[in-house]
Amino acid sequence: MSAPQVLSLPGVSPSLAAALADGMGRVDALLRSTIDHDDPYVAAASGHLLAAGGKRFRPTLTLLAAQVCRGVTDEVVAAAVGVELTHLASLYHDDVMDEATVRRGVPSVNAAYDNTIAILVGDLLFGKASEIVAGLGAEAVLIQAQTFVRLCYGQIRDTRPCPPQADPIDYYLGVLADKTGALVATAARYGAMFGGGSPETVEVLRVYGERLGMAFQLADDIIDIASDGSASGKTPGTDLREGVDTLAVLFAKASTDPADARLQALLRSDLTDDDLHGEALALLRAHPAVERARAHTRDVGAQALDALAGLADSDAKAALVALVDQVVDRVG
Repeated sequence: MSAPQVLSLPGVSPSLAAALADGMGRVDALLRSTIDHDDPYVAAASGHLLAAGGKRFRPTLTLLAAQVCRGVTDEVVAAAVGVELTHLASLYHDDVMDEATVRRGVPSVNAAYDNTIAILVGDLLFGKASEIVAGLGAEAVLIQAQTFVRLCYGQIRDTRPCPPQADPIDYYLGVLADKTGALVATAARYGAMFGGGSPETVEVLRVYGERLGMAFQLADDIIDIASDGSASGKTPGTDLREGVDTLAVLFAKASTDPADARLQALLRSDLTDDDLHGEALALLRAHPAVERARAHTRDVGAQALDALAGLADSDAKAALVALVDQVVDRVG
């Protein structure tokens, strides 16, 4: 079995890097044992995306938040697994909704099996996440439930057009806070809680996590536009094809430049047509709206850094700072 992937954070001290690698090894072992099943078919479907790799972004954040406090405990490891299982389960459902064919460079679960299996295995993983979190006490269960409600609410709002009375950009950012920020916030919050942090430190890391999660999704949306798919392992332009108005699209739609008329017409059309989709993606990639979306992503990353201002300097805090830079500037 290969070693679990750990995010590479520039400037991390050797001792913290070793602690993170050890913690991630424990997380990975518990993930694999939790996902395993007596039925080989269920085990294979449940482990499909886990076997494909991934950055382990959320459990890394849980471990780092714990290191800001008193360090990694068995409860921190379990919390990290609960968060990652919740994330994995959501990917199974996302790929069904998006009709995706590729995830992490391999066939998505719905493509490798079918929609029914993908939905049911996603439900199974949500159940496994709840089972793990139940061992951490009533407060952790409440946080998990509240997080799950926000995930679902954000996804529901994401599938609906912005209401006429709402500002499209505010609406979009609210969706991101729920569908991505909430779980990343919980990852950081759990790490501080079960790493022995004070209530004040737990709140600092929760706020940091939510802003970091929003920056992560904003960067992900830009990758969907700008990447050729080789680095991200995803099919480029999926959001466009599904009619999802990400921040760059909203900026392009709001343009008053007559030269943008063709792009705006395409963005209002059915982009399931391959030719129209390809033309829209090419025009959007070249549009200043993408750089404007990148600038906003950096602003949200700066808000995450601002949340850390009250923490004492430490190797773990420096790693959290480096994580913001990595999230904002990533290409896959």
